[in-house]
Amino acid sequence: MSKKITYSCEACGTIHTKWSGKCPDCGAWNSLIEEYEVGGFGTNSGLATNNQKLKPEEGHKIEMIDLDHKIDDINRVKINIEEFDRVLGGGIVKGSAILIAGDPGIGKSTLLLQTAAAISRINKKVFYISGEESVDQVLMRARRLKLDKDKVKLASTTNVTNILKTLNDKNPPDIVVIDSIQTMFIDNMSSTPGTISQIRACTSELTMIAKRKNITIIIVSHVTKDGQIAGPKLLEHMVDTVLYFEGDRNQQFRLLRSIKNRYGPAGEIGVFEMNELGLEQVNNPSQLFLSNRSNNISGTAVFAGIEGSRPILSEIQALITPSFMPTPRRAVVGLDLNRLSMIIAVLGSRFGLNLSQKEVYLNVVGGLKISEPAVDLSMCLALISSAKDKPLPDATVAIGEVSLTGEVRMVSHIDLRVREAAKLGFKNCVISKHVLKLKIWKNIEKSISDMKIHYIEHIRDVAKLY
Repeated sequence: MSKKITYSCEACGTIHTKWSGKCPDCGAWNSLIEEYEVGGFGTNSGLATNNQKLKPEEGHKIEMIDLDHKIDDINRVKINIEEFDRVLGGGIVKGSAILIAGDPGIGKSTLLLQTAAAISRINKKVFYISGEESVDQVLMRARRLKLDKDKVKLASTTNVTNILKTLNDKNPPDIVVIDSIQTMFIDNMSSTPGTISQIRACTSELTMIAKRKNITIIIVSHVTKDGQIAGPKLLEHMVDTVLYFEGDRNQQFRLLRSIKNRYGPAGEIGVFEMNELGLEQVNNPSQLFLSNRSNNISGTAVFAGIEGSRPILSEIQALITPSFMPTPRRAVVGLDLNRLSMIIAVLGSRFGLNLSQKEVYLNVVGGLKISEPAVDLSMCLALISSAKDKPLPDATVAIGEVSLTGEVRMVSHIDLRVREAAKLGFKNCVISKHVLKLKIWKNIEKSISDMKIHYIEHIRDVAKLY
């Protein structure tokens, strides 16, 4: 059988019939790699070509149903790790494919070994298949985490054909962990493990057997240096759930974030803390992120954000120093640099705080990454506090979006944010005056009677706080 030569783009996954220096689809340079396919998955065998067309009688009629067709409720399995269950939308759905990606050494294998052990305790059959480590290495980790008594079946292989034959048994497992997809290969494809065609083919075969045998497949994936999932973008479309495990390896906090979820809300996060016994879930992230915070320090402000469906309070730190460079430096950690540039411009034009000759540093404590515009007001307060070297009043939280005109605008879920701040003992809250237009605001005020609300309409109104 002759080999078919194709060229796959490592950036977008598009397959081309000839090589070129630049991918015609995504524009990436030097991203096309040569691959050989011999029959099997990914070839054109069985598909229509210019000389061979499919005949209608070769197929079969598709059965169509109405939208009101009755179906069974989603069957979920509780992991009994509340933070993981929250991110998944209430537990693992049978027959689903879950993709977990994260930086090397962040703790993906540790998290999944703990998850496999927790599921085995509820009398579920769990397979843990490692392609990166030997069985002895996995056993050593299980012993260190004190999980060696749990009934999890281990194996070390990279051959997907053998895995499929094992899962096609009369008594298949309930949960299968594949660590990782970049090490897996299908033997009738000549390309090496980790290439786009191998990743695509292996994931397709694993997801198909998951649906056919009602097995939950949890797949570990590597990430590139840019933080993207290694492999074709199609990989994220093939699975049901995509999770990112993120955090700084030098800190003990880890965040499990839902990017895509067909069976629950996307954007949920679970917070874990790394210790000598592995990953321990954090039930109150706000209290943990603010545990080491000191009062009466300039350049800090507390923000009440929304991650998924839960409010989380975090500390925003700002530092302003003189600059001796023609272009002063602006650096951020956990925030958008473009948003900082906008806030600096607004403060200079609408508030009268000129930072053009100052170096500006902004940081979110605890390794959180904040992207919602509701953090604007907290950024402004932290920058003004640092520039004036005057701390905000004790126990103050700020919530609001700042427009280019300097107007402070109302944000969504204001009730959840304010009540979470009041529950944690904050006595002052700076928010937009526009919340008074809400019909439910009077009821919210009654529930937070111990908190003083500072209503502001424009960014210049925050001057009275200092």
